[in-house]
Amino acid sequence: MLDPDASLVALDRLFKHRPVADLTELGRALDTRSRMSVFRRLSALDYLSSYSHTGRYYTLVSLAAFDLDGLWRFEGIGFSRDGTLKATLLRMVNGAEAGHTQHELQLRLGVRVHNPLLELVESDQLRREALDGEYVYVAAARTRTAAQMRRRRSQMTVAQVPPMAMPRPGLEVEVLLEVIHGARLPPVEAASVAARLSARGIVVSVAEVGAVFARHGVKKKIPPSRSKRSRR
Repeated sequence: MLDPDASLVALDRLFKHRPVADLTELGRALDTRSRMSVFRRLSALDYLSSYSHTGRYYTLVSLAAFDLDGLWRFEGIGFSRDGTLKATLLRMVNGAEAGHTQHELQLRLGVRVHNPLLELVESDQLRREALDGEYVYVAAARTRTAAQMRRRRSQMTVAQVPPMAMPRPGLEVEVLLEVIHGARLPPVEAASVAARLSARGIVVSVAEVGAVFARHGVKKKIPPSRSKRSRR
């Protein structure tokens, strides 16, 4: 086993050659087969173990190029600024505006996350809410849970709305002019505006008119109801 000073030199040389190493490589560099001795020398450095591959790979924090999610992958080996997979899941779920599904987290982290998520729920560190046939993992605090679920439902609603086809160049102005000119002809409906434009020789679809309505906040007008007193 190398002495402390020689160990630091050996580890520096090893990590400069390759930023990630396993226990076998570390032990060879330090001239020891003792796991405890390896960790004793590593403890003098700011190191991380991988959250993937059952944590059997190690790197230095100074070498990890973390992305915005605090993750770094080297040759398929995953590291997190939080260290463990459970700590990473806890931070990611708490910080997500709409929570996360198991599938989303698994895709992002590249590892199976079912068991650690379940452990976090069972220890009351996270909650999970059923929505549309799957679980959404959210923060344990009820106020945060409610906000995350509102955002998730909002995202799902937007995703279910089919995109509207915007009209061809020049037609948007024609649609708006027709709405203005026909303002006294309630209700203002996409179908009636499209029909009036067609009568003028301007071919436009109901979907295109509806897209203009949505973009400019044009609302349908409801014709005034006639009271019994006025029916004579």
